[in-house]
Amino acid sequence: MRGNVVDLAVAVVIGAAFTNIVNSVVKGLINPLVGAIGTQNLDSYSTCIKEPCTLNADGTVKSGVQIMWGSVLGATLSFVITAAVVYFLMVLPMAKYLARVEARRKAREGTHELVEVTELEVLKEIRDALVAQRGNGHNQR
Repeated sequence: MRGNVVDLAVAVVIGAAFTNIVNSVVKGLINPLVGAIGTQNLDSYSTCIKEPCTLNADGTVKSGVQIMWGSVLGATLSFVITAAVVYFLMVLPMAKYLARVEARRKAREGTHELVEVTELEVLKEIRDALVAQRGNGHNQR
């Protein structure tokens, strides 16, 4: 149980640390690529579903119903990039490492069991030889 709590705490800290990296990737790469088609600010993409849509000077909706799908798209891209970075840089390598450790442990146990079985067989043969000697010794008397 404690190991899982530590793993969770590490995941939260690493996830928080990746936030700045992901924000930089979105602002430095994704927004300019989107900007080649339209505007670099994804938050400005919206659709008015109830006319008339007017905005205040600070960008808040003054009248009408406006769906701000650009901000949702930006948040989704940030999440996908974060998930990909965490998966490919942390989860996948850790899973491969744990699989190697488990394979080595099983190989060691298999070798150990083989040695134990061989030793057990040798001890049985010694016992059988001693029993045979005792039997022969009693017959000669």
